[in-house]
Amino acid sequence: MAEVVDVTVDRQHSVSVVYDDGVTAAFALDELRRACPCAGCRGAREQGREPFALPAGSLGPTITDAELVGAWGLSVRWSDGHEAGIYSWDAMRRWHDGLPA
Repeated sequence: MAEVVDVTVDRQHSVSVVYDDGVTAAFALDELRRACPCAGCRGAREQGREPFALPAGSLGPTITDAELVGAWGLSVRWSDGHEAGIYSWDAMRRWHDGLPA
């Protein structure tokens, strides 16, 4: 799998990951929030439930904090307080490539 060479977190709009093979994977924040890899969100998706519902009139999720987890991935704290999932670089690359994480 390709190695990550750069990460850009726009707390209002997106996360972009640049890999050493030249691929840039960009994700809208609502897409990332809905794909949260934590056990609770994953379990909800497997049961056909929406793991994250936007409040009426909301502009969407934002990131309040983000930090690298070694060379493995990105930990995100969301504006709704959720912070249980770590987004691995490999999973993000597979999502970008249209493959299951």
